[in-house]
Amino acid sequence: MTKATKKPLKLKTLAAIALGVVAFGFNATPNGQFGFAQAQAQSEGVRPEVGKHLKEASALIKAGKHKEALAKVREAEAVGGRNATENYALEGMRVAAASGAGDADSMVKGFEAMKASGKLSGADQLRMMEAIAGTYLRNKDNAKALSWAQRYFKEGGNSPTMKQVLTNAQFLSGDMGSIIKETQEDISADEKAGRTPSQDKLNLLLSAAQKKGDSAAEGFAVERLLNYYPRKELWAQVLGGLQQKKSFSDRFNLDIFRLKLATGNLKDANDYFEMAQLSAQAGYPEEGKAVVEKGMAAGILGQGAEGARHKRLLDLLVKRIADAKATQAETERAANDAKDGNAQVNVGLAYAFRGDAAKGAKIIEAGIAKGNLKRPEDAKLYLGLAQSLAGDQSKATATWRSVKGTDGSAELARLWIIQSRKR
Repeated sequence: MTKATKKPLKLKTLAAIALGVVAFGFNATPNGQFGFAQAQAQSEGVRPEVGKHLKEASALIKAGKHKEALAKVREAEAVGGRNATENYALEGMRVAAASGAGDADSMVKGFEAMKASGKLSGADQLRMMEAIAGTYLRNKDNAKALSWAQRYFKEGGNSPTMKQVLTNAQFLSGDMGSIIKETQEDISADEKAGRTPSQDKLNLLLSAAQKKGDSAAEGFAVERLLNYYPRKELWAQVLGGLQQKKSFSDRFNLDIFRLKLATGNLKDANDYFEMAQLSAQAGYPEEGKAVVEKGMAAGILGQGAEGARHKRLLDLLVKRIADAKATQAETERAANDAKDGNAQVNVGLAYAFRGDAAKGAKIIEAGIAKGNLKRPEDAKLYLGLAQSLAGDQSKATATWRSVKGTDGSAELARLWIIQSRKR
């Protein structure tokens, strides 16, 4: 899945802002350039011995020579006996030059001094914090970027750009818990307001959940990605990822194939052939026959050097179907007489694939009611499948929602709920 973007963010440079807040010491020309006005500077409290360095710093900033401009700021700083006005002008120029130089620590020094003076407006404070956080992020100082982004929002900021800075800093700092919490809240707010959550937001949540190993958040993200942005490729990715989980049981490999078939992700002859074989081995030859016939109809099976082998599998499945029908009544009676419901679950699912899904669902329900099941969560998964094949999607959804297994059954049930909505 897509991770949080690492591209540099287009944050506004603070050169113009800083020069604007020190404009009392500089005479702004109509084209936005600043020329030093000695008489005005003197009258407003900036002496020539300080002002000349700041004038040179301003010119260097305009020329894109930000490190050289910082050196001029330090020359102004070396002048003794500075007054409050000179200090404010100096620190504003420091922020402007440091912003262009990518020197976040110097930006912080200037910002804190300007804020302490009480002259810096709240709006300019937020813009400066925005640039400081973005600069730290570009410098890959993720912890400081995160700290300044959090401070920005704590002090009333609401910029979408800064939200991205915050998220990136959290991701790069490894703070997946915060990303999961905040992104889930954003997604829920979107849904409550009738908005479709963005795909980027959902991908971010999925990536963070996978990194943290938060299966609940991962399921939340997967469900919404498949609901809002369903794609064949996404289904393949989700199903492949599920099989790779350490907790996933191999006994559900046939169920993965079933979902692949339902979502158009059986990719080649090997997939069709293997699914048909697994169906036959599990006691569902009708399902296997249907898979082989679909493969042949699509020109995937029955062709080329392996064509004869595919046809032999189809013949074997036809024979097994005939054998199962011959013993069907006896098999069903034995399942009904058994002390536990395991056999009834198998018989019921076989009926569902045989074309009588309604009867199959009733038999599975009877097996579940009898109890003593080896795998009760699996039984509910297959009851939902039988109910879905019978066309009762509301019952199937309710059944699937009740599946709580930790070895793959619950995830499969959630995926069947999503897939059944798209029919």
